[in-house]
Amino acid sequence: MISASPENAIVPLPIFTLDDVDEEEESHHLLSTTSFSDSGKVDDVDDEEVAYESREKISVVGFDSELSSSNGYYDDITKIQTFSWKKLWLFTGPGFLMSIAFLDPGNLEADLQSGAIAGNSLLWLLMWATAMGLLIQLLAARIGVATGRHLAELCREEYPYWAGILLWLMAEVALIGADIQEVIGSAIAIQILSKGVLPLWAGVVITASDCFIFLLLENYGVRKLEAVFAVLISTMALSFAWMFADAKPSGKELLVGLLVPKLSSRTIRQAVGVVGGVIMPHNVFLHSALVQSREIDPKKKGRVQEAIKYYSIESSIALLVSFVINLFVTTVFAKGFYGSKQADSIGLVNAGQYLQEKYGGGVLPVLYIWGIGLLAAGQSSTITGTYAGQFIMGGFLNLRLKKWLRALITRSCAILPTMIVAIIFNSSESSLDVFNEWLNVLQSMQIPFALIPLLTLVSKEDVMGVFKIGPILEKTSWTVAALVIVINGYLLMDFFISEVNGVLFGFLACAVTLAYIGFIMYLMSHSGAPLSAFVDLMVSKGHSYIGK
Repeated sequence: MISASPENAIVPLPIFTLDDVDEEEESHHLLSTTSFSDSGKVDDVDDEEVAYESREKISVVGFDSELSSSNGYYDDITKIQTFSWKKLWLFTGPGFLMSIAFLDPGNLEADLQSGAIAGNSLLWLLMWATAMGLLIQLLAARIGVATGRHLAELCREEYPYWAGILLWLMAEVALIGADIQEVIGSAIAIQILSKGVLPLWAGVVITASDCFIFLLLENYGVRKLEAVFAVLISTMALSFAWMFADAKPSGKELLVGLLVPKLSSRTIRQAVGVVGGVIMPHNVFLHSALVQSREIDPKKKGRVQEAIKYYSIESSIALLVSFVINLFVTTVFAKGFYGSKQADSIGLVNAGQYLQEKYGGGVLPVLYIWGIGLLAAGQSSTITGTYAGQFIMGGFLNLRLKKWLRALITRSCAILPTMIVAIIFNSSESSLDVFNEWLNVLQSMQIPFALIPLLTLVSKEDVMGVFKIGPILEKTSWTVAALVIVINGYLLMDFFISEVNGVLFGFLACAVTLAYIGFIMYLMSHSGAPLSAFVDLMVSKGHSYIGK
């Protein structure tokens, strides 16, 4: 309880103010998923889907017991504002699970093709694309912490039923496309490590079982699951660092590639692939749910501010690690294949064999080092895909299904088409690479349907309260989103111009494109005044500049 005496008065803080502190509310340290009526009876609040049940959440407010009863609330806020390594450790986990999407087989393929065709000239773009991805993910974490609900749930409440269903379908399509690539990547790694004994379809079957491994890990608690992902990320880091050390790339060329922007007509497609691979639609939904694995009361502004701070630090560290791993892969293939005859033909399927021919054996053949890293990337990303699928389906449809049933449904949606792909393309590397391009396009098309709702909601005061983003961050975020959407729009246009042939196919493509643009325009109109004001501001600045 807060004493009313002058010496215990609440002192305003520079970061935020606490105007309406309820004494009884502040006496409780943990947010409960159970509410109580005036009669003292327990009200049932289990009629809606939640990311994590109360018993599954990790407490991060154990330091409250250290507070002195004489100074109470003021000391509590002081401790919140003081950085603590122990608390950072308690918040560490969701950001690293989120970072898996930056390291999935689709990203690795974009890295190796970028390195082989463009050398180190696109490393600067990889760095800035990762920074843009970090901004988007920080907003996803912010909305999850401040509202206590994840993005799929908020979309269900914010948009009309028909729009919510369309957004759900778009998210599912993006997830299935990403899942197919991840499962195929794992299957390729299994084929490499089994020396070709296990065909692609067998690797798909083995990888399909990861949803049950995921469910088993979940039963041991969130921290155990996060520990497994830490092992998988460490495996990737060690594998690709080993390859990096074997390749011995030039430090000077690497530094120039990071600091000097270069882009040519020959490398534009690889540049688009680098940016497009970083922003994954399902990952935005995933991160907004993962942050709710910690016990944070969204009604307590101090707790929310603290959580946002620690999640921002943790996510930044996680994406720095993912950037370094992507850099390792890009520079290895740049050193080995840039300017070579094989550069244009390298893909995920034959990359291991090309590495073996270029760098040879050693203590452990580079082919198997690549296979181990690829397997870790594929397995970790398929498990997080299953995780994301649960939140997306449960949030949009408000389903209260058993976890094993929801995981089975999510996994089946991806495994059946993946099995067909594996059987059809098992002996055709070039066809599988073309199919991967189609999957990249499919995921690129879904990006607006994750970014626009996120930026719309995180800018609304009635959703975020005092934690809505400010005008500068809002304009920056919309600029980043517009840039990502335009870049992926270029990819779509380039792909359809080269691939769409025939009158009927062209007519269908035009019809789908019109419907697609129409839905994006609807979402933009629903985003409210801030974006339109920003556009007007940019136009007026452009006219004034031209006038000069």
